[in-house]
Amino acid sequence: MKFSKAFCSLILFLGLGSTIASAQISSIQVRPSGPAPGRAEAPIDLTGTWVSIVSEDWRWRMTTPLIGDFANIPENEAAREVGMAWTPETNVGNECIAYGAPAIMHRPGRIKINWADDLTLKMEFDAGMQTRMFHFGETFSTTALSRQGYTVAKWEDAPASTTFNGLRIGQTQRVGTSTRSLEAITTNLVAGYLRKNGIPHSDQAVVTEYFDVFETPDGRSWFVDTIIVDDPVYLAEPWVTTMHFMKETDDSKWNPKDCFVMHESEL
Repeated sequence: MKFSKAFCSLILFLGLGSTIASAQISSIQVRPSGPAPGRAEAPIDLTGTWVSIVSEDWRWRMTTPLIGDFANIPENEAAREVGMAWTPETNVGNECIAYGAPAIMHRPGRIKINWADDLTLKMEFDAGMQTRMFHFGETFSTTALSRQGYTVAKWEDAPASTTFNGLRIGQTQRVGTSTRSLEAITTNLVAGYLRKNGIPHSDQAVVTEYFDVFETPDGRSWFVDTIIVDDPVYLAEPWVTTMHFMKETDDSKWNPKDCFVMHESEL
């Protein structure tokens, strides 16, 4: 069968067009989204010294809860078994077990936040003298497990953004937010406690957080940290809490205490 030159040219054109279209689609799928990560493109300012405002969960945060007081945590039977076996002496020699990333934002005290470098946000806690590092522009790490784990962070997409995002923590704009949040996912955790009375989290726990900054009518800056802890070993469903922090004018009240001192003060 013979084909005209015009027909062959048409087939070649259509094939080339299909190849170009496929290449364009592929380039859209792998293109990095939004602005560059880190300090240069920060839409909110989290730097400074902040104090936790214990306006909720007082009985679980200001004192060591009673044995078996796991209210508000969706623990499973395995977690209850561990928690019910806890005694105040259990923590001796491992006082920081309740100061890991799944629980540290619940500890009353102050946080100093600054940029360690252009792609790393640093959070220092006076409660237990812990430090968290938030890494921008990186993939998940395979580094060794630790108390604070490894945290990958990004700035929440602007409301109008429709670009592909390889690290999309929130799939849609969250209702009620007026600013772009800091989003973070923490993995690579050692096992620890969600509360000081022995209710556990495993080394498979994953912590997802959203940090939203806002200002009150009196001109004070606040941030709220929405914390979602997923743990297939000890939680029947995600544990969701919100912790509030108010910015201080200076760090004159900064008073770091190690985990041992914090533990002794609550016995």
